[in-house]
Amino acid sequence: MNSLNSEAFVLFDQHILWSDMIGNICGLIALALGWRRSVWTWPVQFLAGLILFGAFFGHLTGSAGKQAVVMAVALYGWWQWNRGRDKAADGHISVRFASWTERGAMAAAAVVGTVAVALLFKAYPSLSWDPWPDAYIFVGTIVAMYAQARGMVEFWFAWLLVDLVGVPLNFANGYAFSGFVYVIYGALVLWGLRDWWLRSRTTAARPVPEGARA
Repeated sequence: MNSLNSEAFVLFDQHILWSDMIGNICGLIALALGWRRSVWTWPVQFLAGLILFGAFFGHLTGSAGKQAVVMAVALYGWWQWNRGRDKAADGHISVRFASWTERGAMAAAAVVGTVAVALLFKAYPSLSWDPWPDAYIFVGTIVAMYAQARGMVEFWFAWLLVDLVGVPLNFANGYAFSGFVYVIYGALVLWGLRDWWLRSRTTAARPVPEGARA
């Protein structure tokens, strides 16, 4: 992993690491696959998390921890999308808007989780140099990936909220390529949101239980 943490090139006076570049390119591919509702989004997300874990480990422990959780959620998403339930006519996962109960649960989890993780980071300063935004991204990423695993259109809204903080935070931490990629993420998220929103209308006739489905 040491070779992956070496410098690839310099762009606009920012030193780009191989691990930062490769991990985030995988992340872009995973997001594009998620847009296409391909189950392969999950192993690619797992690979991106693994590479970025190596990039952050030993320098930004909190960010490394986030990538470990990302890998765990990627395994959950892979399992969820391979269960054979809620498939569309084209064989890919069908998408829908979350119920109000699901939205409330995710919002509450995001708020409580962000506060809890930020307090943990503040109690152990070595985990993060900037606890609140790091905790926000940490928890927001988990919520977004969970919504993606359940085929919820709200997945894209969650990613947009993560991007708003992720771009400046990555530039501030010296991970310039991550910052540039988060900008591209924003464009992909808008396109993906439009696609999933339109597709959700084709399944709107099917009633969705008010509570989360198992």
